[in-house]
Amino acid sequence: MGSSPDSPAFVSIVITVRNEARHVGRLLESLLVQEPPFEIVLVDAFSRDGTWELVEAFGKSHPDLLRAVQKSGSRGIGRNVGVAKARGAAVAFIDGDCVADSGWLQKMREGLAQHEVIAGQTVPLGQPQYGRLERVELFRKESDVTYPSCNLAYRRDLFLRLNGFDPRFITAEDIDLNLRAVDAGATIQYEPGATVYHAMRSTFVRFLYQAFWNGYGRKQLTEKHGRLWGDYRLRRLISNQRSVIAWVRIVAALAGYGSRVATGAGERLDRPAPTTPELREAAASAPTGAA
Repeated sequence: MGSSPDSPAFVSIVITVRNEARHVGRLLESLLVQEPPFEIVLVDAFSRDGTWELVEAFGKSHPDLLRAVQKSGSRGIGRNVGVAKARGAAVAFIDGDCVADSGWLQKMREGLAQHEVIAGQTVPLGQPQYGRLERVELFRKESDVTYPSCNLAYRRDLFLRLNGFDPRFITAEDIDLNLRAVDAGATIQYEPGATVYHAMRSTFVRFLYQAFWNGYGRKQLTEKHGRLWGDYRLRRLISNQRSVIAWVRIVAALAGYGSRVATGAGERLDRPAPTTPELREAAASAPTGAA
């Protein structure tokens, strides 16, 4: 791949997986055709479905491209470990159930030359009634901070300054990171040409389960960042709910939100977040002024 960590254009692609044997092979194959220089850093949360064996086989075929480790914990912890091991000046996040367009990394790299944070276009694959639903957007300083980390890139020095993902979040850890980035003065630039295809939940029950935990994560956000209702564009949110299934999602999310209200008093997030040890070491060893 001609990858050189000394190049400012070198990007580390960070992936976290758990039980993604159905998808991870397609993802890794889609990364082989990306524009160099880059590396792949994959963190597996001790999968039990053969994911790790597939990753090991890929690593043997491409030893100079892939570095893989196993680490238990939340998605935030896994991504922090991946960034700590990354060698690139920038990190691009993608999930194990995604497939990258052939020009994805090129567009990310071009955007990162001008901006500290780039969000790509995520196209759903799967049940169309689920895929048509709009994100529940949240805005801070005119930036949409709800772009998901399945298609998101950060300059590594900014990521380290922010102490990475907050490992306490069940979901919405990417929104929390984006909020902190914008508060620190960064702008999240949307790049529609940086496209990934994301597999949707395969059943209605899984869809509702995801909506519930998304609502739970939104309540965690208010604990950490204060009242956020003023940052939602409620009129736009309501007008975007054009189907019964969209309102079902809202109800499931509100149930998750209420669950956090009822059960989360003893572990509120208004206290400082712990830093992943690996990330703390990476920040300490970063070049002066980089973190």
